[in-house]
Formats: sequence, C-alpha cells, structure tokens
Amino acid sequence: MRASRLVSILLLLQTRGRMTARELAGRLEVSVRTIYRDVESLHAAGIPLYGDAGPRGGYQLLDGYRTRLTGLTQDEAESLFLAGLPGPAAELGLGAVVTAAQLKLMAALPAELRDRAGRLQERFHLDAPTWYRDREPVPYLPDVADAVWNERRVQVTYRRWKEPQEVERLLDPYGLVVKAGRWYLVAGADGGARTYRVSQILALRVLEEGFARPEGFDLAAYWAEHLAAFEAGLRRGEAVVRLSPRGLERLPDLMTPGVVEAARRTAGPPDAEGWTRVTVPIESVEHALAEFLRLGVDAEVVSPSELRARLAATVTALAARYSESFTEPSP
Repeated sequence: MRASRLVSILLLLQTRGRMTARELAGRLEVSVRTIYRDVESLHAAGIPLYGDAGPRGGYQLLDGYRTRLTGLTQDEAESLFLAGLPGPAAELGLGAVVTAAQLKLMAALPAELRDRAGRLQERFHLDAPTWYRDREPVPYLPDVADAVWNERRVQVTYRRWKEPQEVERLLDPYGLVVKAGRWYLVAGADGGARTYRVSQILALRVLEEGFARPEGFDLAAYWAEHLAAFEAGLRRGEAVVRLSPRGLERLPDLMTPGVVEAARRTAGPPDAEGWTRVTVPIESVEHALAEFLRLGVDAEVVSPSELRARLAATVTALAARYSESFTEPSP
C-alpha cells in the first residue's frame, strides 16, 4: 500500500508540478504527517524532490525528471484499457491520439501485463450511447472542447425548447459531459453555471477574450447536483398503481430508474390476486398516460382520478377503433 502511495506522489508531482503537502494528503486521503514521512522516504531513495516553504511553497520534482510506469499493478493496467471511450474520443477529434497513447502504454508494460491488457481489449467493448437512438450530430464539439481547454469565451446561437427558440448567449465554457451518447456543455452564464446540449448549438464563435474559472468549481459534483435537480423537477406528482407480477417484472425495462426505485420502496405485500400496490412519481397526467399504456393490462392506475379517467377513455377509444372492420383506403 505504501509503495503504491509513493508512486502516486511521484506521478502527481510529475503531471501537476508543484503541490503542497496538504494538497497531496487530500488527493491520497492520508494525513499531512504521512505525506511528510513519504517525502523523507523518497529523498532517501535518491528521488530529486525538493520543497519550498511559504504561501506559494510546496513539493516539486527537479526539472527534467520523469518516472517510468513501473509501479502499475495488474488491476491498474487493465483498468486503463477499460477506461477508454473510443466513440467520444473520436467525436472530439482525439481517436488517433487515444490509439497512439494506448500503443505506447502497451509497449511500456511488462510482458505479463501487456498480454492481459491485450486480452482485455479482445473481450470487452464499451458502447456508451443508449439503445434505439442514433448518435447526435455535434459539428461544433471540437470548437467547444478547444474553448473549454483554453478558457476562451464563446458566442453561440442556441436552440432551446421554449419560445423564442433561437437565442444568443455569451458563455464561459467550464467543462464537457457525455451522458448516454449525448454531449452537454457546462458553462457560466447569467451569474451562475448552466447546462447546454451541444447538438442544439446552431452557430458558434470562439472569442479571444478569456474568463476566470470559478475557484474550486467541481464539474463532477455540479453534474451530480444537476441530474438530481432535473429528476426532482420532472416528477411533480404521484400515482398509486396496482401491478401484476409480470408488470412488476417488466417495470425496469419500461420506466426510468427513479420510478423503479420508488416502486420498490413503496411496494406492499401482494393482494389476493397476486398484484402489488406501489406509489410512483409522475411528471404530468399526459406524460404518465403514455408511460402506463406501455404496461398494458399488467397495470391499473388507482389514483389520481384524472389519470385513471384518461386511461379508461384511451382504452375505450382503442377498443372501438379495433372493433371496426378495416378497409384498405383506395389510392
């Protein structure tokens, strides 16, 4: 464990430059005192590592020093090849770069790890986009990524869902997120962070003007909060539903994870007919109508009464439609 931590300290300093003992301790989840002891061990081993005191101080490797990847464990080497996203990398224009990097890493690994990493690539493939959806065209993605990396403001024409649909926005691009094959830009606008779907950018101009990234901004933490708020905003009501054993089994294939989790949490014991009563969140009556129709005869909405009435009217209209004899219309 300690040997792995020493290698991690070297790699952090090699990739990030100067870091304080407190920063290293936070990153490696150990005490500052432990970092002091580790640095002393690295000194004793002849590693050209020095530290400066003061507010701008910290530890730093001697210029030009580079460590080899001899500290990689078997699991670490294999995980690096599982972490690659060939689709998103290609969309960013980095497909060839990722391939070259993997080849260099493969060449640097010991023979045993190289063989295992090669077998891993032959046996596992990651396809990020969801089913039943074509990959979205994102013509401005490379420009957006360049602006994110170089911290340059962008002027965009953006298509949103409400009127007016086409709007002009001046954005400070903080980061990019790929979710189920779709790219999202997290950017500063109107005094706070906002999320924009990259495929909805109709025109883009990267400005020479830079911007100051908010201190301590955490892209992953922002995205987690954004998803939670989005899910909570969608589900404004509740429905009480009876589900047959088959309906309960089909629920994860037809409903969102939030609905499935709520159904599992609120499920009571099966009734005399073997059906289970659950309480699930709904976005609106109109949206819930389409969702519960997918379950067919394996679901019965108990409440709200408006949703139950809409389902009954829809089923009655369907029955009337299909009870009529069908005549092929003449061309």
